[in-house]
Amino acid sequence: MDSFFISSAEEIKRGETTDVYFLRTRQILEAYGLGRKHVLMECTTSDLPERWPWGILCGIEEAIRLLEGYPVSVKAFPEGSFFRPMDARGYRIPVLTIEGPYGDFCLLETPLLGLLCQASGIATMAARIRKVAGKRLLIGFGIRRMHPALAPMIDRATYIGGFDGVSSLIGAKCIGKKPMGTMPHALIIVFGDQIKAWKAFHALMPKDVPRIALVDTFYDEKIEALMAAEALGEDLYGVRLDTPGSRKGDFATIIKEVRWELDIRGFRKVKIIASGGLNERNIPALIEAGADGFGVGTSVSNAPTIDFALDIVEVEGKPLAKRGKLGGRKDVFRCLGCLIDIVQPSSNAPPKCPRCGGVMESMLKPLLIDGKIVSPLPSVDEIRSYVLRQLEFLEI
Repeated sequence: MDSFFISSAEEIKRGETTDVYFLRTRQILEAYGLGRKHVLMECTTSDLPERWPWGILCGIEEAIRLLEGYPVSVKAFPEGSFFRPMDARGYRIPVLTIEGPYGDFCLLETPLLGLLCQASGIATMAARIRKVAGKRLLIGFGIRRMHPALAPMIDRATYIGGFDGVSSLIGAKCIGKKPMGTMPHALIIVFGDQIKAWKAFHALMPKDVPRIALVDTFYDEKIEALMAAEALGEDLYGVRLDTPGSRKGDFATIIKEVRWELDIRGFRKVKIIASGGLNERNIPALIEAGADGFGVGTSVSNAPTIDFALDIVEVEGKPLAKRGKLGGRKDVFRCLGCLIDIVQPSSNAPPKCPRCGGVMESMLKPLLIDGKIVSPLPSVDEIRSYVLRQLEFLEI
């Protein structure tokens, strides 16, 4: 038995993380000679968590890696695209389609949805926090609240959603960046003295590591902030406030006090980094109070998942779907100016934007044809830049 309760990449790729009813379905279809029937499936959602007006699609690269080598063809929105559940006329928007012999890939439905649902939820929450934080520093601190096997996925989705960096070693490696972070209370407690701990950090850490002192271990935050500023002087980049929730009180007021006391003593350049229980709702007040950056953890790593579903809409070239779903092959078109989406049968001519009359672009791009990747997969930085461009035009 393995040391940890996790699935290997090979087990996921073979479909061993599926639900048993898909295995039984394949056995029945094969017994009746129906396993090779060609189907078209589409991935949609009928709504988003917490009344979000849009989501950020994430997990596409992993989905393609999962399906690569199977006799299927896939089209999808580019990873990092914003999406809505419904188009301008109230039709569900497919963000991904997959077609091929159903018996050959039915075991992959469960892992495919898992790859898309969780990563998209994390990327969406990260993008919402980026939207409220503006250009202030955002660092992902969330992996300690989740199973460690998920750390690379969590940090990749967090970065794609717009964060500046992540704290975990493996997550940073996944996105090709250096890990970002400050120091734990444990360092100061073991030293038994804040100043000795801060100076030791300064003495041993490489010069490219910002000197951010944790300032709420033993004394009041503003007292320790001044101690750090006097101890490190011009070398101090910032102070981090991470007081436990039970002791925090009015966090915005504490930040105002720290900012005031630093400023009147000439430490205006010292940044204030806040962490601990932060989310899209409480960050705006901290910005107004004077916070310059945030370490955000659980609210992102434990973000609500996007409830995607995968449904058959065509069998052997003929429209066929369960009730509540629309049968047939579809295209999704978007006006890049108005950000309006239109879903229509693939046989129809490309539509004009109902708002501005402009040309609309097809959003479902071919990624796999008969199991082979046919389009270059963008880098994580390209995806993140795409998300940030879209955020300029989106409201939360």
